[in-house]
Amino acid sequence: MYKHLFYIISVFLFISFQAISQQVIPIEKDELWYGGSVNEGDKMPFKQGYSNSLIAFIQGNQAAPLLISNKGRYVWSDQPFSYQIKDGNLIINEANIAIDLQKSGTTLRDAYLAASAKYFPASGKMPDSRLFTAPQYNTWIELIYNQNQKDILKYAEDLLGNGYPPGVLMIDDNWAPCYGKFEFRKDRFPDAKGMIEKLHLMGFTVMLWVSPFISPDSEVGRQLIKEKLLLMSNEGNKNMTWEEASHPALVNWWNGWSCVLDFSNPEAVRWFDDQLKYMMEYYGLDGFKLDAGDPEFYTGNVVSFVKETTPNDHCELFGLFGLKYPLNEYRAMWKRGGEPIAERLRDKFHTWEDVQKLIPHITVSGLLGYAFTCPDMIGGGDYSSFMDVSSDKLDQELIVRSAQCHALMPMMQFSVAPWRVLNQTNHDAVKKAVALRQQFVPEIMKLADNAAKTGEPIVRNMEYQFPEENFAEVKDQFMLGENILVAPMVTQGTQRDVKFPKGTWADADGKKYKGGKTISFDVPIDKLLWFRKIK
Repeated sequence: MYKHLFYIISVFLFISFQAISQQVIPIEKDELWYGGSVNEGDKMPFKQGYSNSLIAFIQGNQAAPLLISNKGRYVWSDQPFSYQIKDGNLIINEANIAIDLQKSGTTLRDAYLAASAKYFPASGKMPDSRLFTAPQYNTWIELIYNQNQKDILKYAEDLLGNGYPPGVLMIDDNWAPCYGKFEFRKDRFPDAKGMIEKLHLMGFTVMLWVSPFISPDSEVGRQLIKEKLLLMSNEGNKNMTWEEASHPALVNWWNGWSCVLDFSNPEAVRWFDDQLKYMMEYYGLDGFKLDAGDPEFYTGNVVSFVKETTPNDHCELFGLFGLKYPLNEYRAMWKRGGEPIAERLRDKFHTWEDVQKLIPHITVSGLLGYAFTCPDMIGGGDYSSFMDVSSDKLDQELIVRSAQCHALMPMMQFSVAPWRVLNQTNHDAVKKAVALRQQFVPEIMKLADNAAKTGEPIVRNMEYQFPEENFAEVKDQFMLGENILVAPMVTQGTQRDVKFPKGTWADADGKKYKGGKTISFDVPIDKLLWFRKIK
């Protein structure tokens, strides 16, 4: 009898597990799905054979356990899962808790707003307004790992000397003696406090690159190991508890091997917060670029202070930390939609292929609740594209068109110096794009405020704004709010087609176009196509 009962219970548990770990959702007629990973935005809507996993890997950018369809349906789970499109089905795999499949309305917008209201409601707050009101400037591409006081001041002086408005200036990686030591290295920054005072006098707001990594063979590393504020190693014993662990986990990231702070430990959070507050109080810094935090840095033989904290949880906890600092920037993020966190698209290469990804990636960011997003760095933020490449080998047209693509997005960020790599004609075209953006700042700020209150994206997917008008495959134009259609050049050349939604649209000169059709335009190097809906 007991054997028979055990068999029944085993079958029941197996079926229950299967029901949770896999769910087959038949795709409706003409239904299209989006979501999951921002860095997969160019592959959306998903096609037959597409697959992705959110488990301990988010493609180096923002992500959320959310899939939404143009028929008003959405899928949410509080934990990551994998998914695929196969044989007319959306198949959810490896879900270790129940999946919430809901229908709300009949459009992509309906599905997003319903999921947002239920799972990541708008906080009513937005990041520091200075991230929106002028271009951002990052020292990464110009200096890479040679961050130093002299060249940072020259970069700032050259920005102003070339007619760029002062804005947020971000000092990037390798400013400290080692990771975890929160002071400027004296060999490169003889007077860091004085440098920041000068930048402030020039009108700049100053942010500093930081990460959760700690150099293990350092004084601060040894102290944090002793205090167990780092992710610990279970040394291959999966049953080892945090209390039993005595050695730190070593994580391999893009700068080698380091320890990593355990943000499930309140004492580690307090320690990190103390360091950043010290940097602000002593040096006069205004905010921080919080890099890394990707889930894959929390995998392997690791033990957390809070038992069963998943890699995705660690990413979310690092994002949660940023709410302490209104002037923030993140690249990797998990499940923090609706919050006043500034996001940045993953580093893009200096290629046309990656320029073409800017629009589908940033619009999907909005569909996952990350409204306050910067489209990486103008011309590309992946430093390998600029290593050992003289300025005359860079694609000037690409840099101009990239700047134009940024201009009417929530934020725009320079890194490579346009005056150094562009001829006068192309440099003037970039400055014209900046001037256009400055004209739109009041509208962008209104949209940012609306996003903070309602969760509605600032930059919107065409299908989101115009359902039933066959815009699902249009990935080279976007909406700034409800009424501004933006159609940048994202390929080489000076001609492109614009697909207009129904209605009447006016260009920058007031010329009107009847919607519901596609029109071809000549686009000289100094022009960004945009249109306002007038009825």
